Amino acid sequence: MKYLVCSDIHGSLPVLEKLLSHYQEMHCEQLLFIGDLLNYGPRNSIPEGIDPQGIVKHLNAMAERIIAVRGNCDSEVDQMLCDFDLMSDYTWIVDNGTRIFLTHGHVFGESHLPRAHFDILFNGHTHLPHITRLENGSVVVNTGSPTFPKGGNPPTFVIYEDRVVSLYDLEGTLLQSLHL
Repeated sequence: MKYLVCSDIHGSLPVLEKLLSHYQEMHCEQLLFIGDLLNYGPRNSIPEGIDPQGIVKHLNAMAERIIAVRGNCDSEVDQMLCDFDLMSDYTWIVDNGTRIFLTHGHVFGESHLPRAHFDILFNGHTHLPHITRLENGSVVVNTGSPTFPKGGNPPTFVIYEDRVVSLYDLEGTLLQSLHL
């Protein structure tokens, strides 16, 4: 299966529309949202094109193709608008035997890994994108943020397919790739 993985949209409809365009153009089959979908949070500025209701309208139309987890800016009120589950701190996917752990990064993440073995951990939260192989062979992927990138990084998202993780900027340029 081919997945588009992203975090930290923070309510920006223009950003979501660009991501959905990549989802279509790259022939993805599943969207993995790993937190901070609708709310921009108290430490961020108000994003360009903030429109949580517009985001929900687009995503509810494709709810059966979405797996999402809660970020530190997501709330029960957000869940009331969404036709897909949004409130779990983490979830697991097993794709052709590859154990994938999805989390936002504020409960589990790079500095506090889950105890169970994973092949890939996807997280966001820090808005600092990277793909890193750990000493045990597992891979940690921070998807960055397509709305509020930090550390001089561009807006980013990730594509995962067939044990290959690829980090892209929001314009669709490949920045980094790693085969598991």
